[in-house]
Amino acid sequence: MNHIIVNGNVSKGTINKNIYGQFTEHLGRCVYEGIYVKEEDNIPNVNGIRKDVMAALKNIQVPVVRWPGGCFADTYHWKDGIGPKEQRKTIVNTNWGGVTEDNSFGTHEFMEFATQLGCDVYFSGNVGSGTVQELSDWIEYCNMGGISPMANLRRENGQDEPWNVKYWGIGNEAWGCGGNMKPEYYADETRKFSTYMRNYDNEHPIYKIASGSNGPDYNWTKTVCERAGFMIDAITFHHYTVTYEWNKKGKATGFTKDEYYRLLHNTLIMDELVQNHSNIIKQYEKNGHKIGLIVDEWGTWFDVEDGTNPGFLYQQNTIRDAVLAGINLNIFNNHCDTVVMTNIAQMINVLQAMILTEGEKMVLTPTYYVYDLFKQHMNAHQMESYVDADILNEEDELKVPRLTVSASEKDGKALVTVVNLSESEAADVDVILTGLTASAITGRGITGDMNDHNSFENPDVVKIQDVAATLTNDGHGFTATLPKNSVCSFEVTLK
Repeated sequence: MNHIIVNGNVSKGTINKNIYGQFTEHLGRCVYEGIYVKEEDNIPNVNGIRKDVMAALKNIQVPVVRWPGGCFADTYHWKDGIGPKEQRKTIVNTNWGGVTEDNSFGTHEFMEFATQLGCDVYFSGNVGSGTVQELSDWIEYCNMGGISPMANLRRENGQDEPWNVKYWGIGNEAWGCGGNMKPEYYADETRKFSTYMRNYDNEHPIYKIASGSNGPDYNWTKTVCERAGFMIDAITFHHYTVTYEWNKKGKATGFTKDEYYRLLHNTLIMDELVQNHSNIIKQYEKNGHKIGLIVDEWGTWFDVEDGTNPGFLYQQNTIRDAVLAGINLNIFNNHCDTVVMTNIAQMINVLQAMILTEGEKMVLTPTYYVYDLFKQHMNAHQMESYVDADILNEEDELKVPRLTVSASEKDGKALVTVVNLSESEAADVDVILTGLTASAITGRGITGDMNDHNSFENPDVVKIQDVAATLTNDGHGFTATLPKNSVCSFEVTLK
C-alpha cells in the first residue's frame, strides 16, 4: 500500500489559474489550420476561428494564451498584421520551415480568438529585431482608451474600445534566437524597453515579463534580476524534455520501456529548476516588489512524424506525454508561491499539443485530458501533500518516484491529483486527509498502454474514465487503486 498525506492546515497560497496557460506560435499548423481557417476551407468557424477547436478549449477553461511566439516573436512586426487583409505584406517565417504567410492572422484576429475563448492574452514583444518605439506603440494600440495616434489607428481598423492587454513579454529567448545576447546586455535592454512600456489605464496596469534563461542557466536569472528586477513583474525560463539529448530527441510513438522511463526521469529536473530559480528571484524582491516565475515554454520535444515538414514540429501524443504533463503540473502547483504562469508548448499541432487537426478533422490528445482533470486547481487554495511510496528502477540511472501528487481546496471541495509513473503496475493508495473531513468523493482518470494515443482513425483510444475511490468511515481519508501509467483526479466534497 502506498500512502499520501494531504495537510489541509499548511499551504503555500493560491494556485494561479495561469499555471494552466497555453502557447500558440506562428509555427507549422498551429495558427493557420489549427485555430484560423478561411471560408474556402469549408470548416465551420466564427469569424475565422474554428468552432470545434474553440469548444474543446472552452471545456478546459484556458486562462491565458501566449502569442505570437517563440522565436517568431522576435521577427514579427505587429503593424504588418493590421489593416485590410488584402493590403497586408507577406512575410517569410525564417525560423520555422521557411514558409511564406500572408499575415491574415494578426492582432485583431488573435484578440477575436481570445474574446471568443474568454481568456487573457500574453503578447511577446519583438526585442531582437524590433525597437522600443515599436513595442511602445503596440501597447498604446491595444490599451489606449483616449485619443492618440495608435488608438485612432486601432479605431480605423474596427476596434473602438481598448483591449487592455495585461501581459507583455520583453522579447523571447534573448540568449538564443531572440538576439544571442549576454545577460548583462539583455538586462540593460530590459531596463530600456520597460521604461517605455506605459500604463494607459490605472485600473488595468500592464505586467512586464523579462525573457529568462535556457533551463539551468541560473547566472542569467541572477544577472537580470540584479540589474533589472525592480523594473519587471516576472521572469521566465524554458525547459523542454527530450528522451536522450538535444540532437537525439527520441520518438513520440513506438518507444521502448527504457525510453518511457528515461523521458520521465529527465522531466523530473523541473522541480529542481523551479526551486533554484525561485531561490534566486526571492533575493531581489525588495520593498514589497514581488517577482513572479513563469515557465512559458515546456513540454516534450521529439523527432517530427515521418513525412512531415521538419520545421513544423508536428508530433503524436501518447499516455507517456500525459503522465509527463501530470508530473509537471503537480510540480507547478506545489511551487505556487513563486510560479505565477506556465505555457505548455504548444496548443495545437505543434510539440506537446492539446489538439491535433487534419482538414475538418480534430482529435483530442491524452495531454488535453490531463488539463481537463486538473482544471479545478485553478485559483484554488493549495494544500501541502506528501507521498510515501517506493522508487521505480531504484537500482539504475532511470529511477523515478512511483507517485507524484498535488492538492487544493476551493468552494468546499478538495482536488487531489495523483500520477502513477509505473508503465506496468497499478498502485493501491491510502490517502490521509489531515484537517479535512470528507462527505463524498468521485474519481476520474486516464490510462492505457504506454504507447496508446488518439488518431484521426481511432480518436477515443485514450479518454477520461471513472476511477473508484472509497471514503474511510470517519471521512478523514480515502483509498483507491490507480491504474498503470495513469493520471487521476479525486474530487472530495468537504463537510
